[in-house]
Amino acid sequence: MGVACTCGVEVNAFSADNNVKFTGQNGTTKGDLTYLADVCVNSLETSTLSLQFVDTETGANSFTFTANAITSVTCKKEGQNCVVTVDGTGLVNGVQFPFEAVFRDEVATAAKDNVQSFVITGFFDQNGAAPVPQGSIVAVGCN
Repeated sequence: MGVACTCGVEVNAFSADNNVKFTGQNGTTKGDLTYLADVCVNSLETSTLSLQFVDTETGANSFTFTANAITSVTCKKEGQNCVVTVDGTGLVNGVQFPFEAVFRDEVATAAKDNVQSFVITGFFDQNGAAPVPQGSIVAVGCN
């Protein structure tokens, strides 16, 4: 019997042609983002989250980020929608960085879901919201 999740998010999302920023580099780099998450505040130790960036501009900046510790999850109702913020640490090429990801589950079927922000402190910033297909972000526990 699984643990009921009082606050969390499931994400299987892709967003193409985003202009992202890397710490220490001028300007932005265009590429595709793939987000995967299965996060629950009631089972942080077994929660998973990853971000893959494919550099479609130069090919030089592609990376995969994998969370190795999720330290907090908050769920907040905004109108009919739900915003889930996930904080913790993770690895890029064996180097650990803190991160914060903010996912927005839009209730309206015509509206796109949104990865409002994804910041890997000292390394990467998604640089604004990334729209993803409706239903690819499923928030749990926004009452």
